[in-house]
Formats: sequence, C-alpha cells, structure tokens
Amino acid sequence: MHTRRFAALAGIAAAGVAVGVAEAVAILTGATTSPLVSVGGVVIDAVPAKVKDFAVAVFYTYDKLALSIGTLVVLAAFAAGIGVLARQRRLWGYLGIGAFGVIGIAAALSRHNAPWYAFVPTLVGAAAGAGVLHWLFTLEAGDNADPQERRAFLRSAGYTMLGAAVLGFASRWWSTRRGVEADRANVQLPSVPPNTVAPLPPDADATLPDLAPFVTPNKEFYQIDTALVVPQLTTEDWKLRIYGRVEKELTISWDELLKRPMIERYITLACVSNEVGGNLISNAKWQGVRVADLLAEARPKAGADQVVSRSIDGFTAGTPTAALLDGRDAMLAIAMNGEPLPVEHGFPVRMVVPGLYGYVSATKWLVELELTSFADFDAYWIKRGWSAQGPIKTESRIDTPRDGSSPRAGEIMIGGVAWAQRRGISKVEIRVDDGPWQSATLLPVPSIDTWRQWTFKWPATPGKHRITVRATDNGGDTQTDAVAPPDPDGATGWHSIDVEVK
Repeated sequence: MHTRRFAALAGIAAAGVAVGVAEAVAILTGATTSPLVSVGGVVIDAVPAKVKDFAVAVFYTYDKLALSIGTLVVLAAFAAGIGVLARQRRLWGYLGIGAFGVIGIAAALSRHNAPWYAFVPTLVGAAAGAGVLHWLFTLEAGDNADPQERRAFLRSAGYTMLGAAVLGFASRWWSTRRGVEADRANVQLPSVPPNTVAPLPPDADATLPDLAPFVTPNKEFYQIDTALVVPQLTTEDWKLRIYGRVEKELTISWDELLKRPMIERYITLACVSNEVGGNLISNAKWQGVRVADLLAEARPKAGADQVVSRSIDGFTAGTPTAALLDGRDAMLAIAMNGEPLPVEHGFPVRMVVPGLYGYVSATKWLVELELTSFADFDAYWIKRGWSAQGPIKTESRIDTPRDGSSPRAGEIMIGGVAWAQRRGISKVEIRVDDGPWQSATLLPVPSIDTWRQWTFKWPATPGKHRITVRATDNGGDTQTDAVAPPDPDGATGWHSIDVEVK
C-alpha cells in the first residue's frame, strides 16, 4: 500500500492532469467553459461586496490572479485528500474526482450564455484525472517498496505534474490569444472629422517626475472588472443589440458601427473603489460613436430611465438614461489613445461615460443596451449593495513628492491631479502642516471631463512636514474633508502626505 505522503502526491498529480486536459479542451469549446474559469466566475459573483473590496485593496489589479492562485491551492489540498482516500479504497478516490467534475460542470453550465457543450472540458478532464490516479496507484510506493521503486514513482508523478502544468498554462495562454489579437491588429480605424476632435492644449502636462502624465498610456491604464479571463470577441462576431423599452429595436454590426459619425474626446475614468489618493483613475483619448445618437434612433419609451449595458460575459451596468442624453460625450468607444481598444480594455467596443464611476457606466466587451427602469432592474454591483447612481465626486491627489520621501531643503515642486468630471476644477489649494491654504497653479485642460494637473512651488525647510491638498469645482463646491470609504458611492476626504526635508 502507498504511504499517505505518496498517495497525496498521486491525488495532486491526477488533479493537475484533470485541470490541464480541461484547459486544453477549452481551446476548442471556449475559455469560459474551463472549470477553473467557471468556478472562479461563480466565486466572484457569489462573494460579498466587502470581500471584493478587500481583494482590490490588497491585490489591486491582480485580484483575479490571486483568486486563480487561491483556487489552485484549494484544489491541490482537495486533490491530496482524494489521494489519501484512494489509499484506503480506490473507489473513494474516483468519487472525489467525480465530485470535482460535478462542481465544474454545474459552474460551467450556469454561466451567462453558456453553450450546451460547456460541460465537455470538465468531463474529459475528470476522466483523464481518474485514469492518471489509477495508473499511479499501480506503481509501488509503499513502506515495502525498494528505493528504486519509490524513485520511479516520484519521477512518474513529477513528470505528470510538470506536463499537466505546461499543458494547462499553454492552453490558457493560447485560448486568450488566438484570433482576437490578430483581428485587432487588422482593424482600420475610421477618420474623425476635425470639428469633432477636442484638441489637447500644448501645456496641459507639467511632466514632473512621479506626476501622472495627462494622458495615461494604455498599458498603465487601471484595469478593474469581474472577468476572470479576458473575453475574446472578434469584430466579425460582434453585434450590438438595443432593445427593451424602445420604439425601434436595433441590431448593429461592427461594419455598420464604423460607418456612423465618430467623435474623439479626452475623458477621465475612475473606479468607485478608488481610495483617497489612490491610482484607480486614468485619462485617455477615446474615439467612438455617441450613445445619444443611437438612443435617438431607438426612441426610448416613457419610463425608460435606465440603460443597462451588458458585456459578453454577462456583467451589467445601469446608467441613467438622462446622463446619456444630456449632451455629455458618452460613447461606444472603439479606440483608445489612437489605437483599437486593447483586448483587456474591452475590444472591440466598450462604454465610456464622462462623470460616472465605472461600475454604472464603463462596460467592456459590450454587446447589449437594454432600456429599462431602476425600479425594475438592479445591475451587477447594485445587487451587491452599491449606490444605483454613481456620479464622480470632486477629488484631488498629490503625486510628487512621494509620501515618506526625504527631499532636500529649498524650492520643491509639489504636483498632482484633481478631477470633477462634468463640472471641472476651478481651484486647487495646498496646506503645509497647520499653515494657511495656498492656491496652486492649474494647467489647462481640453474639457471639464478630464482630470487637471496642478503644481505648487514650496520653499521647503528642514524637518518633518505634512502636505495636504483640496480641490474646488467650477460649481464652487470644495471637496469635503469628511473621510468616507468607497462603499457605497465613492471615497471622500483630503489627501495628505508626510515628508522629511533634509
């Protein structure tokens, strides 16, 4: 009989093969049919909002990677237990793998728009895992085995796990790269008439060290969503359906969308989970079609006060219809900073709505707009306790010098960004220690829908100092000093840093 340690190793190897084979099969059936992805998606949907907030706060944009790793750790522990059970009676091991399969199949079939064959990767993977478990238990690794037999078992188990890992990672990588990146590379963006482009003032960027650039590079743009794997949607497969409480239902293809009038705007997006002084906010130049033009064509019926945008993976965001018709440059974006949308930022089409936090507006991989009402439907995050309407609050942040840094005495340039989308920033003030508030210099902006850089020359003296910033919007409202967490409608408070001047 195998020792407990070797039996646990056999269970882990069998589970590794089950996952690796399932990932390989999911190349053919779609990444969302993978048991890891399906189970992970169920977990993401099921955990309380506060747990998700904690994950974002601790892991930032790596929260889903942490979930994937955590899932693998739990699976490994479960698999080790299966191996130990199989040591007593082989049937128990097979039943354990079967239980794993049932969970994976149920999760895969429960996902939004799951195909009928979503169970196939898990079923094939579980069968492969059971076969490997049987094979490893035919190898002698018990107390009476000689060293050569034990080494043979370890080699077999080791090579099996290595092969499973390579197969699994290679399959996941391939399933998230095939087709879509090539499709994106072939996209020819339509030209935008000059009168529909918001020009960028030449001196909008102070270019100070550590100060966030006015335009955030695509690779540095914050990324928060609920997709465990990035959806892979080609322009050929993409269609937008506009339906619900409308006089005229519309279905628009990619080619039809590109023929419509385009605009280009600099717009700052912000995540509601952004803490005071946080980095879950970025600014980019977006190109797309006005949502208002599409809604005018569909003609919303009376009472349709909410537009539910739906992603290909089932995520929903509820945007006030009034916010899409009040003249702001809400758009179906197809380009970001002069190139087609990166896949991780919603290729081929996403929503961009100035002035609203992303959880009620910025749906990626967009495929549906449903006209409904707030009384009749709660979108994804609203069901989890967040406010139904999320206007962005007036906030500001210090970027340079860094918190905890030790600059030298003399003239120091303090710099940062402030934002109040749809209202704009009229004033930024700095306070050093308990001194008076002093006005910072504001750099120009192309519109009220972007953040605004500011600078302040500080004659720094040696010692420890606290620097605080606050902003005032064009409506005359100064950001509050009352400290509030992001939940349920955005964090508030003044951002402060501590420095020790040498």
